[in-house]
Amino acid sequence: MILSCQNICKSFGEKVILNDASFHIEEREKAALIGNNGAGKTTLLRIIMQEVPADTGNVVLAKDKNIGYLAQYQDIHGSHTIYEELLTTKQYILDMENRLRSLELEMKHAEGDALDGLMNTYTRLSHEFELENGYAYKSEVTGVLKGLGFGEEDFEKQIETLSGGQKTRVALGKLLLSKPDILLLDEPTNHLDMESISWLETYLLNYPGAVFIVSHDRYFLDKVVTKVVEIEAGIMHMYSGNYSAFALKKAQLRDAQYKAYLNQQREIKHQEAVIAKLKSFNREKSIRRAESREKMLEKIQRLDKPAEVQDQMRISLEPRHISGNDVLSVENLSKSFPGQTLFTHISYEIKRGERVALIGNNGTGKTTMLKILNGLLEADAGKFTLGSKVQIGYYDQEHHVLHMDKTIFQEISDTYPTLTDTEIRNMLAAFLFTGDEVFKEISALSGGERGRVSLAKLMLSEANFLILDEPTNHLDIASKEILEEALNSYTGTVLYVSHDRYFINQTATRILDLTNQAVVNYIGDYDYYLEKKDELTEKYAPAREVAAEAVNVSENKLSWQQQKEEQARQRKRENELKKVEARIEELEARTKEIDETLVLPDVCTNVAKCTELSREQAAISEELETLYIKWEELA
Repeated sequence: MILSCQNICKSFGEKVILNDASFHIEEREKAALIGNNGAGKTTLLRIIMQEVPADTGNVVLAKDKNIGYLAQYQDIHGSHTIYEELLTTKQYILDMENRLRSLELEMKHAEGDALDGLMNTYTRLSHEFELENGYAYKSEVTGVLKGLGFGEEDFEKQIETLSGGQKTRVALGKLLLSKPDILLLDEPTNHLDMESISWLETYLLNYPGAVFIVSHDRYFLDKVVTKVVEIEAGIMHMYSGNYSAFALKKAQLRDAQYKAYLNQQREIKHQEAVIAKLKSFNREKSIRRAESREKMLEKIQRLDKPAEVQDQMRISLEPRHISGNDVLSVENLSKSFPGQTLFTHISYEIKRGERVALIGNNGTGKTTMLKILNGLLEADAGKFTLGSKVQIGYYDQEHHVLHMDKTIFQEISDTYPTLTDTEIRNMLAAFLFTGDEVFKEISALSGGERGRVSLAKLMLSEANFLILDEPTNHLDIASKEILEEALNSYTGTVLYVSHDRYFINQTATRILDLTNQAVVNYIGDYDYYLEKKDELTEKYAPAREVAAEAVNVSENKLSWQQQKEEQARQRKRENELKKVEARIEELEARTKEIDETLVLPDVCTNVAKCTELSREQAAISEELETLYIKWEELA
């Protein structure tokens, strides 16, 4: 065991955050800490790091072990470049390297015993240098920087010029390179694109120490962790397995607890009815029996009713009008900024009822694309057309659709003046704003709270085409699942940008990958995208040299319509292949079954039965021959 928290209690005023919380982390174990926003996850990490004192309880770290902590927000200062900042983690190797160079100079002028002593020191230090990976430390630093999404052109950027997200990535890189015995990571994937998150998954899986992660990224947790520690209403529970295993076990546990509670309540009511009936007889014997039952009832250890989850959004998305079948058509769209081409000659279509995820690395132009579709930015070239009766509802990750100087109540009442005060309050309560909270100013809200206000406005819009930019940012897992359910039952059309791979898998019917200034279409979910990514990117959006950028993209790639039709044909062929394989298996099994039946004593002497089975076998052989030919063609 490397880390243990024993009976931790923490309150802020009257609000209990942690109540007798206990858990432990083993060496090399990868564990997740989850819970709704405000449950106390970050507070617990800060207690472990002794940044915040616990009211009671102990944190025990194994002897001679050290902890590395990545907080959600980093504010790194200094005159270093990005590369120099990460290189500070290797200062002990740099010192060894300098000492080796110094010894080499000294040995040139030494003789006799002095030279022998220097050579022994040099040999010992060289061996230590090699053990510390001294000959590869530069490539290790470069590998971590590239893994976290920094290109070589970023290495010389000054720390002071970086955004908050970039500083957090630098801090994460330093932490990974310093290799503490246990890593505490608070939302490490927040500022990473999909490729960087995938790289981090692999890095952490192979990390030689223990890892304790706070994250709302369920796909990431499924890949990395083998234990889940949950905080719910101040109480801590441990579950073995990844996030999906935890979600299943928790649902089963809650169901079992509720059934046990209902069964006990049913038994209590039955006993109370019997007692009342016995007392109504008003006989000495019946009264004594009633009193005996009452004593037994008093001794029952009553189960608490499982807590109803009151801290979850209630969201229902439904369009007021049905749009035409053609919702959006984009033709040859291009957009550049000074020194950066985002995309050129992009074409695609979206039909009614589709839920399309627009994905791609940071900086490829996903948010820009949504802003163009919403009329907030002009395209350099090309056009887009909205279909008949299409009404857009826009969710902006930066919440520019909100007015910072208004209260939550004013934001809703000014946008939807026909709503009564009671209707507004009821609707805001569904998004967890109750009492005087509705009079908070938008500017004073957290990112998660602003997200809930934006979702409330989206729900009230009754739009039939939702355009969402990172809708799950700042949402806890429970809220994400509620949004997933709402989108899956929504009868309109959805186009969204998201880095949340679990969310994409749950909601997308199609994926558009913005890569190499082009768009690649995937008719399926995120797992299908991963399976086909290399093949289809190479085919439809190969990486191009800068010198070739002037070449007309439409000449180098298949048209959008061709791409779409070819993928549809390929998907149809794959489905057909699966059906053929299943039928072959079924017929081969039946052939084996007939062979075994024909040798049975009561069958082989029955001429009629033998004839019937032989005819069936001949028909199967004929069908199998046709299927084998078809399988070869499809495969």
